[in-house]
Amino acid sequence: MEQALYGPEGFFVSGAGPAAHFRTSVHASPVFAACVLRQLEAVDVALGHPDRLDVVDVGAGRGELLQVLLVQAAPDLAARLHPVAVERAARPSGLPPEIDWRADIPDGITGLLLATEWLDNVPVDVAVPTPAGWRLLLVDPATGQETVGPAPSLTDATWLTHWWPLPPALPPTPALAPVIKEFASAEGPDRDTNSLITEAEDGFVGGVRGEIGSERDSAWAEAVGRIRRGLALAVDYGHLRDSRPLGGTLAGYRDGRQVPPVPDGSCDVTAHVAMDSVASAGERVARCAYSLVSQREALRALGAEGGRPPLSLASRDAAGYLRALAAASAAAELTDPAGLGGHLWLRQPVGVALDAVVAR
Repeated sequence: MEQALYGPEGFFVSGAGPAAHFRTSVHASPVFAACVLRQLEAVDVALGHPDRLDVVDVGAGRGELLQVLLVQAAPDLAARLHPVAVERAARPSGLPPEIDWRADIPDGITGLLLATEWLDNVPVDVAVPTPAGWRLLLVDPATGQETVGPAPSLTDATWLTHWWPLPPALPPTPALAPVIKEFASAEGPDRDTNSLITEAEDGFVGGVRGEIGSERDSAWAEAVGRIRRGLALAVDYGHLRDSRPLGGTLAGYRDGRQVPPVPDGSCDVTAHVAMDSVASAGERVARCAYSLVSQREALRALGAEGGRPPLSLASRDAAGYLRALAAASAAAELTDPAGLGGHLWLRQPVGVALDAVVAR
């Protein structure tokens, strides 16, 4: 997945960029940017209007969101904004010079760190339960053919045990706890984890998969740790511990269509995010309470309404009615719980009170 997305010929590094292949909230409508701007304004107030207000977009695509924010921001705010796009692709031509472009997240952020549909593209390993316990799923990058491989590492096995529990209806499988205990007490640091688990029988148990989120937890914790004061905001398709999707969510997208997730670099390979695990990792760094709500709830609190404007407006102001209708249509798409509205918003404040940065 790492090579398919970020290698020399990877999906996000070469080509026209994500907007050419799939529709995100950023690309769907300027209504989303307007709501992000209101969130940024709340952060600015909570920080006391600093002379420089950072807004760091991680997984910035081609910088589309930052460009809209610069245009929409009021003159006083725009003059203090320091927009930074974090992306592994080369800087696109024509990007406004005000936007910094870099491959890594800067230190000492004072402001807003934003990650819209970034974490779902932080690479994951997939595991399947077998009669011998969890085993990694291997994939041929040319054909997409899958086979059962070795046991996960101790870190990943522990993550699966805590964050991706097996449903009780599955056929019995040996508990991982004795395996982890044996590994932890084994003499010698070079002992192979695989020697602790016998060879699994061919096939998967119950068609269940687990998408191991430990790398995403680490990536988010590192991002939160780059903030001096402000807010980290992650927006992504996600799920919670009590409702993990049994068959997993791994998928591929190319040219606006869903395709098999073959990791050959020709398509986006993505999986939904265990948002509660990510939030827990960020909380350990930020040491502040966090908020986790649906995009529908978050955007409505930030002023995005999906209701149709009154017909009486059409008779008084036809052009205004059409503008309001278009805005309502865009807001409806962004808040549709069966689509983009199903995203989760994770707000992780650092050095400021949660109440100060959450619209009510």
